[in-house]
Amino acid sequence: MAWNRERARMVATGDDHKVTPAELFFDLVFVYAITQVTALMAAAPSPARMVGAMVVLALLWWCWCCFAWLGNVVRADSGALFGVLVTVMAVVLIVSLAVPRVFTDAPEGLSPPLVFVLCYGAVRILHLVSYWVSSPGDAALRATLRRTALLSVLPPLVLLLIGCAHGGRAQLLWWLGAVAIDYGGVYLTGSSGWRVNSPGHFAERHGLIVIIALGESIVAMGVGVGGFPLSYAVLGASAAGLLLSAGLWRLYFRQLGEAAEHRLTGLDGDERTRFARDVYTFLHLPLVAGIVLCALGMKKVLQQVADTGHYGLAEPLHGAVAWSLTGGVGVYLLGAAAIVLRTSGRLPAALTVGGVCCLAAGPLVGLVPALAALTVLATAAAVLVALHSRRGRGPVEADASGA
Repeated sequence: MAWNRERARMVATGDDHKVTPAELFFDLVFVYAITQVTALMAAAPSPARMVGAMVVLALLWWCWCCFAWLGNVVRADSGALFGVLVTVMAVVLIVSLAVPRVFTDAPEGLSPPLVFVLCYGAVRILHLVSYWVSSPGDAALRATLRRTALLSVLPPLVLLLIGCAHGGRAQLLWWLGAVAIDYGGVYLTGSSGWRVNSPGHFAERHGLIVIIALGESIVAMGVGVGGFPLSYAVLGASAAGLLLSAGLWRLYFRQLGEAAEHRLTGLDGDERTRFARDVYTFLHLPLVAGIVLCALGMKKVLQQVADTGHYGLAEPLHGAVAWSLTGGVGVYLLGAAAIVLRTSGRLPAALTVGGVCCLAAGPLVGLVPALAALTVLATAAAVLVALHSRRGRGPVEADASGA
């Protein structure tokens, strides 16, 4: 019995804790979930469907963040937490199966919206219970957990259930309200008791989820050309899409990630917790959302270029899909600009102006051939990243020369 209790206990992490294989295994299910969000938009692209997909992504992101925080204070590969992670993986897999039909009520079988909401609630409850068990002597954290359950978990869950009963645009509005209360509730419950034991682990976990999203964008391009013959246009569009993904990768991993991790490491106590909440929990969501939106645009570009029986090379993207190509990059750039602002206190001009221009460029995308739009966007993103990199190095180089 003593051996079983030892096996079941939660094992605390240290300040040198690194990402474990169990957490990488846990992230695999979110690869599928993110792919399903793109499928949700691609099935019937419209402004309302895109807003709905972002609501679903925000709920999935919250589930992932909950266990990123927990895995920073308790080892995910030891004791009872590994069993909890596997359970959550099974629940999120069920959620992923429901995502493409989450705004429709299936005539047969289980209701996809209801399945989604019940599984989402199960994940949130498992997270709170796991945190409670992991901190038997932490009165501040347990008080925060009680406030979280009453203010940030129960009310949104009720709104989500009400939305399931209505369907259509009413469902979307109820779910939007649930997300607003859920995210806003973090500021009401406070940061007391939450901890970031290992800044390196916390930063690496969020970097890995950005990699997952970028990988999904590449997968989306492959899905777009599935079943069609190869052509020079397909090869060119694939190269342009990869260049765009590489530009977004470079911006994060060569410029944003290192600075944010360095700042997080230099803080402690509640200041570290608030910085982790703002930069990682909140401001990494626009990065992932931007990649998912852009992935939809890239998928449609590859599909149109490959499907010569229905589209010509001069055919542009249309409607909401046209906006998603540049708008996704715009959301990503503005999210990156906000991270720089929160990290360093300065607003990066290149990222801010570029993000606004990309958000406003949707109508222009509908006027030019899809392949040309993707190529220009990839080139523009590479130039913006280079400009931001040059301006970001200026003060550092000046300080070094002055020293």
